Amino acid sequence: QLQASGGGLVQAGDSLRLSCAASGLTFNTYTMGWFRQVPGKEREFVAVVAWSGGITDYADSVKGRFSVSRDNAKNMVYLQMNSLKPEDTAVYYCAADAIYNSYNWQKGFINIWGQGTQVTVSS
Repeated sequence: QLQASGGGLVQAGDSLRLSCAASGLTFNTYTMGWFRQVPGKEREFVAVVAWSGGITDYADSVKGRFSVSRDNAKNMVYLQMNSLKPEDTAVYYCAADAIYNSYNWQKGFINIWGQGTQVTVSS
């Protein structure tokens, strides 16, 4: 089970940190990541971090602004979002998969999903 939190309403240029608590899986063996979705649009890959935390990947739209990290001791994954823009407004979802496959993460072919948390960035 994945439980995301930390969403909210912020202004453009602000920062926000999302958290995702994992349970019921061997967390330190799973690749963890984030997606987002706007109503009427397809779900979009945002960021991924491999089991050790040493490998990360980001969507081009968030590179340099967002940072994904994990704490294996706490079964937590985080998404630090800086310099937020109105186009970052979406429901953000935490996800997990036993395998780190860049293609699968880019396409959203992921096995475990959490509920979303709303992020709204006003201009």
